[in-house]
Amino acid sequence: MSGLEQQYVQAAFDSNWVAPLGPNVDAFEAEFCAQLKAAAGAPYALALSSGTAALHLALIHLGVGPGDEVAVSTLTFSASVNPILYQGARPVFIDSERASWNMDPDLLAEFLAKRARQNRLPKAVILVHLYGQSADIARIQAACAQYGVPLVEDAAEALGATYRGQSPGTFGQAGIFSFNGNKIITTSGGGMLVSADKSLIDHARKLATQAREPAHHYEHEEIGYNYRLSNVLAGIGRGQMQVLAERVAACRRNFAYYAAALGDCPGLTFMPEAEWGQHTRWLTTCTIDPMAFGADREAVRLALEAENIESRPLWKPMHLQPVFAAYERVGGETAEALFADGLCLPSGSSLTEDDLARVVAVVRQAAA
Repeated sequence: MSGLEQQYVQAAFDSNWVAPLGPNVDAFEAEFCAQLKAAAGAPYALALSSGTAALHLALIHLGVGPGDEVAVSTLTFSASVNPILYQGARPVFIDSERASWNMDPDLLAEFLAKRARQNRLPKAVILVHLYGQSADIARIQAACAQYGVPLVEDAAEALGATYRGQSPGTFGQAGIFSFNGNKIITTSGGGMLVSADKSLIDHARKLATQAREPAHHYEHEEIGYNYRLSNVLAGIGRGQMQVLAERVAACRRNFAYYAAALGDCPGLTFMPEAEWGQHTRWLTTCTIDPMAFGADREAVRLALEAENIESRPLWKPMHLQPVFAAYERVGGETAEALFADGLCLPSGSSLTEDDLARVVAVVRQAAA
């Protein structure tokens, strides 16, 4: 916490306006768009209980339903895929490319062309921006536009990143962000849905409050959900947004330290920063070639664990997850290789130089 959050939380308590909704929620939505300079791409926002809720509501509005297909990045967390299944639809997993580790635009274009010939285009594409870095949005957006397929951006891990000067999450029909406890800013749990389409946000707002119709009694014509963010948590978010730039700078400093201290290690390669924008380095991630480095990723992870330092493998591709094994994939070899060799190093914005030096010493010792 930055300390700035307390004034907004206190205001919620002083006014006795804790839940549901309230002035902090309204202000958080407006300030979120303003601080992301999203007016051109996504001037409307809806604060929700999670990024997953935001993605779910976007799919509902786009009409995703039983039997539909939704193309989605395979190298991601399961929350990017679960809402597809909530709607009874089928995911199709698209492999990564090496420039950003995000969805491969060429593979997506080939998949959409194939489905167009079969006259069964997917209902939507969910593009995930991984680890603080934007995908190559323009090429993916062009492929979607060519076939009239809506694009939804999962920017849960990419708040503060840029793509050609604009925030990822503001290019597609809808964008989603997460404020879960592990994200670059947090409301403890929460998310945001953004769009340039006011009707999408208005519909999602209705669905998120149990789909109540504008009547004096309780009237319902659609299935609704309890997905709104509380006034207290929105107050935390308002304080956190004020230090977003500082958090990005801190994460980038972590990466710079690791790169300087470990850059000479044979076989250790950091996630590249693509030429099209700024990587927040929300997580500092790398791949380890065991032959060149002298130890594999798992040996390094266990060496860190032995010193009470947590690190994790990269996301296990969704097409390798038992729960999604039956669904179609396009490619997959790149994501599989990244998972096999990839490691997320400690990356919190509160890490000290002594903390970073301790991590580096263990990694170098593992190589030795």
